[in-house]
Amino acid sequence: MPIRPIPPNVTRALIILFVTSLAFLIKSLPFYAPEEIFSLTSSRLQIPTDVLFTRLSALRPQGLTPDDSLLRNKLSSLESRLLYFQYGPDVIRDCGFCNTEDPMSYLYYSLPGILIPHLFNLCVLATVTSGLFIGKESAVWRTTATVAAIAVSVLEIYFWSSYNHQSNARATRLEDIDTFFWKMRVFRCVAIAAVDGFVGWMIYLSSTNRAFLNPPSTAERIERSIKIVESMRNKMNSVSVLRNTINRDEELRGRSQAYWIQEGRVMSDAMEDREVIEGVQNALEGRIDMAGIARDADSYASSVIDLHSRSEIS
Repeated sequence: MPIRPIPPNVTRALIILFVTSLAFLIKSLPFYAPEEIFSLTSSRLQIPTDVLFTRLSALRPQGLTPDDSLLRNKLSSLESRLLYFQYGPDVIRDCGFCNTEDPMSYLYYSLPGILIPHLFNLCVLATVTSGLFIGKESAVWRTTATVAAIAVSVLEIYFWSSYNHQSNARATRLEDIDTFFWKMRVFRCVAIAAVDGFVGWMIYLSSTNRAFLNPPSTAERIERSIKIVESMRNKMNSVSVLRNTINRDEELRGRSQAYWIQEGRVMSDAMEDREVIEGVQNALEGRIDMAGIARDADSYASSVIDLHSRSEIS
């Protein structure tokens, strides 16, 4: 099957995937990430809470914000600080039922925030692989896109649930702290963008016949052949109607006969011209292997004579 341009409906799908991927990549930039107050204030993990927020207040033009004050009350213990690096400031500050004695409670509270980007991207993939909205060119990738999106979300939840927040307990320097929450945020955005890019690339290759070609079924080939035959029949009917119309009209019939008489004279005069004759001979000599034709004729004649001789002998 020949390579073809990108269909207009597939172009819409690729634009949606490109915009979505670009949005997630932009969101992964540090500019959009929540503040990490220990790095912001160049403070060690074991720094007293009052000193930590005194440094933070010095960096705020108008002093500590209400969110800073709430976070200050939650970071009074080492365990809460360790969980801070796993779940981020928003979960530590806003969760009302979470406590450090049950670290999994923070995971339960953070699950909606983890899954919402994946669910949004799953809806985007469902849209761009919809046969009704885009067409069959991208619908063949719906299962692949769905499995890939779900796999990325399950993998991220596994990382969150299996991470050991106690690994930062022995960090004596700021550089030794594993900022898990901020790393996972980048991983989520990049992984979602990669899935969208992968799906878009597969749709592009299959829709332009560059890869993953599926030969048409027997029914499709029969339907295509029927359409070609019908088109040829309609053209022949049109020609037949035109010829009948010309033959029934005396004036048109006369013009037609005059045209063909004149055309015969022109062609006859042209074929009698020496340059035309030489050009035709040169073309025939260049295109037709007369020696080869003679050899084939001799071979065919010999085979016929041999066959005739055998039949007479028998």
